[in-house]
Amino acid sequence: MYKALIRPLLYLLPAEAAHHLAFGCLRLLAAIPGMLALTRRLFHQGGDSARVRALGLDFPNPIGLAAGFDKDARGYEALGAMGFGFVEVGTLTGRAQPGNPKPRLSRLTKDRALVNRMGFNNRGSADAVPRLQRPHQTIVGVNIGKTKAVPEEQAIGDYVASAKRVGPHADYVAVNVSSPNTPGLRNLQATEKLRPLLGAVQEALNEVSPGRRVPLLVKIAPDLADEDVDRVADLAVDLGLDGIIATNTTVSRDGLASSADDVERCGAGGLSGPPLRERSMEVLQRLRARVGREMVLISVGGIETPEQAREALDAGATLVQIYTAFVYEGPLLPRRLAKGIVG
Repeated sequence: MYKALIRPLLYLLPAEAAHHLAFGCLRLLAAIPGMLALTRRLFHQGGDSARVRALGLDFPNPIGLAAGFDKDARGYEALGAMGFGFVEVGTLTGRAQPGNPKPRLSRLTKDRALVNRMGFNNRGSADAVPRLQRPHQTIVGVNIGKTKAVPEEQAIGDYVASAKRVGPHADYVAVNVSSPNTPGLRNLQATEKLRPLLGAVQEALNEVSPGRRVPLLVKIAPDLADEDVDRVADLAVDLGLDGIIATNTTVSRDGLASSADDVERCGAGGLSGPPLRERSMEVLQRLRARVGREMVLISVGGIETPEQAREALDAGATLVQIYTAFVYEGPLLPRRLAKGIVG
C-alpha cells in the first residue's frame, strides 16, 4: 500500500514537506493510547536470533535509523516501535539554527537517492534534553555537530556544550564532522583538529556521567582519501573511541542514472542512497582491517535489502543504519531487514 498509494501522494509534495507530513502522522499515531505497544509487538518479530550486544547495550536487532530523520528527538520512540533496533537523533547543535534556505531536499528517483543541504536545522541540544530524559524502550544515539555561526576555532566549546547536555541521557553520542552542508565542518576531520575535539568531548561525557560510560563514536565522510581514513582509524584506536560510523553523504555525483538536468536541479548538497553504497563498503572494509575486531563499526550508505545488510555485517559492520531506503520503501522496511538477516 505504501508504494502503490502513499508514496505517490507524498511525491506530489516537495521532499521536505513530504517528510514533515509523514513524520507528523507518525507522531500523531504514536500519541494514541496503546498504539506504541501494539506497533512494537507487530513490528519486532525477529526474536532473540536478531539481537546484538555492542557498546555495552543489548540491541533487539542491528538495523538502525541514521541521524537526520528525527532531528530534534521528537519521534524516536515511535520509530523504534516500527522495528528499528536503535534510532540516532540529531544532528543537534550547541545553538538552535534554521538551517540552509529552502528548497534544500530533493529526490533523484531514478537512482533512488536523495540530495540534501539541510544545514543542521534543529532547535538546539538544550531543547532536546527534556525529550531525551523521558523513559523509553528504544536505544537512542545522539548525533552532535557544530553550530554554523560558531567559528572553527571555537568548535570544541560548541561540541562540548552539546555533549554535556545530552550525555547523561544518550545511549551513545556520535560526533558529526562529516556533513558537507556546514561550511568548514569537514576540515575538522583532519586528525590534528579531530584529536583535541574528540578528546574534549570524551572528557565532557565522563564529567557529566561519572557512574556510566557513555560510548563515543565519530561519523566520517565517504569522500576522505584512503590515507585519511587510515589516520582517523588510528586516531580512534589511540583515543579509545567506542566506534566509527561510516559513512555520511557524498558530494560526488559520479555514476548516476539521473539526467544531468535532474542532477543540476537538485543543486549542491550531500547525496545519499544506492550511489553511495560502493564507497561506503570500501571505507567499512578499510576501517575494519585497520582497527581490528573489537571496535564497533556502524555501516550506513545505500543499504536497501536484507542481502545488502548481511553483506555489510559480513564485511565487518557491527550494526547498520538506513535513511534513504526508509523514505523510498516505507515503514515495513526495518522489520523486513531485521527478519531477513536471520532468515
